[in-house]
Amino acid sequence: MNEHFDPKRAALLTIDLQNDFLHAEGAYGRAGQTSELISALPGRIKPLADALRAKGGVYISAQFTLVPGPGGEPLIAPHLKELRPFLGKGDFAPGSFGHALVDALAPADYTVEKVAYSAFYQTRLEYILRYLDIDTLIVGGIVTNGGVASTVRDAHLRNIHTILLSDGCAAFKPEVHEATLISLGSITPIRTCAEMLEELT
Repeated sequence: MNEHFDPKRAALLTIDLQNDFLHAEGAYGRAGQTSELISALPGRIKPLADALRAKGGVYISAQFTLVPGPGGEPLIAPHLKELRPFLGKGDFAPGSFGHALVDALAPADYTVEKVAYSAFYQTRLEYILRYLDIDTLIVGGIVTNGGVASTVRDAHLRNIHTILLSDGCAAFKPEVHEATLISLGSITPIRTCAEMLEELT
């Protein structure tokens, strides 16, 4: 599988690395839904974002969004409400603290609001990629089996080359993370953050 790419035509894309997921005062933190594997991601990804930018590439943050509905209650998919009953008013709302990219990575060059797993579904991501003539996405974020996997598969359908960061993404259960990496290995090269950093420096 071809792994060579032009950094000037590449983007680092992170999925859902937001305060509501990672910060102690965010929606998941308040509910006790935390993970050391997930919390470690921003620090591991930041040097890669800096290195890619130095070579002429860009950093795009895709951020999960709950659109406020009537009375401020979020428009939330029934399956998600069942999985995460603690989500409520103000969580993942555009412009809120919780919706924002974590400080360690902010600001991104481009921000994409997404309402489902994939960063391509009903978003402006593909428009940004086409306008900037980007043909390679280096992908990290959370969760490996959810937003990351859906985005990588959607990129594959669009003939957009991806490189998946094995230690730049995580799931709440390590075994689920590992199984997803095996599954995605048929459609994307998989590299560590250190390996990608070495290639860019």
